[in-house]
Amino acid sequence: MKIVHRNLMPDGSGSVKMTPEEADDLWLAYNLIAQGDMVSCSTVRKVMREAASGGRDSERVKLQLQIKVEGIEYDKEGSALRIRGKNMLKNEHVTVGAFHTLEIELHRPFVLKKELWDSVALDELNQASDPKASADLAVLLMQEGLAHLFLVGKSVTTTRSRVEASIPRKHGPAVAGYDKALNKFFNNVMQAFLKHIDFSIVRCAVIASPGFTKDQFHGHLLLEAERKQLRPIIENKSRIVLVPTTSGYKHCLREVLEAPNVMNIIKDTKAAKEVQALKNFFSILSKDPSRACYGPKHVDVAHEQLAIDTLLLTDELFRSGDVATRQKYVNLVESVKASKGEAYIMSSMHVSGEQLAQLTGVAAILRFPLPELEDLEM
Repeated sequence: MKIVHRNLMPDGSGSVKMTPEEADDLWLAYNLIAQGDMVSCSTVRKVMREAASGGRDSERVKLQLQIKVEGIEYDKEGSALRIRGKNMLKNEHVTVGAFHTLEIELHRPFVLKKELWDSVALDELNQASDPKASADLAVLLMQEGLAHLFLVGKSVTTTRSRVEASIPRKHGPAVAGYDKALNKFFNNVMQAFLKHIDFSIVRCAVIASPGFTKDQFHGHLLLEAERKQLRPIIENKSRIVLVPTTSGYKHCLREVLEAPNVMNIIKDTKAAKEVQALKNFFSILSKDPSRACYGPKHVDVAHEQLAIDTLLLTDELFRSGDVATRQKYVNLVESVKASKGEAYIMSSMHVSGEQLAQLTGVAAILRFPLPELEDLEM
């Protein structure tokens, strides 16, 4: 996210002008913008004019509008935000109080004005403008006859391609057809690999699979790169990493991100730290369950006893239309940090956030055991 200008007041109010430069930035804006905020940007609206003939003609006019937010929608596929609300800026074409939907797209600047920029919103803003926080990882998850290509950013994991093929059995009379079908499948996967992976952006490309599929495809890729002189592959082959997984489906992204050779490359990124924190939570939950808890009620009780060492939350909790609910979790994050604990707000568009959401979206690793929590209802 490019921060063009900040105008923040001592009382916590203020405005920030920003320009989303990648899909991650739109997701960040989706989490920053709340009901009651003011958003200003240029937009196009159809207006009616009196024609010389006495009739009326419509034309599209570019306007600068400021709306008070009532609803927001994130379009992952179209890389856009749609913000609905009432216009608060008077002009000749749109009256004050008229409803309008602003569309925020990549490279379109906008101004966000809040009555209160709380600590969580400010942290998100700082992380968004920090290039070191980005994971920028390409992951090809595959098994025989199926491949998924993902791009993993700091906040969003996007599926860029899915390749499927029917592969005959390897044994018996169909063995000749097996080799031909597998080669065709690898060629199709290679085309997706070349189309969607830009080594000037990604830190590394991971090829992951159960068994030897990853090794076979890696060999095929390098061989074809030499034969066809594919410079992006030849010049970056040292940045292609192989990782074993249990399948070629999305849930195995967690296995990829936990792999030591991948973790070593992305260890300083937000995504890697979140994956490691969640891994630690599940490890403690299985080995010493009195030192880990999840669910709002259990976490609240642990917080009252100053027992939280690491707090894990999904960003969905902060998108609540209820101001009191958001403020509750903002206060919780601030309190845990003030007592020298750590707090991670995980993107629900990442595999770690998806996994945490299945556990109510709030969990904690404790400084000391609290066995009495087991007697409390969730």
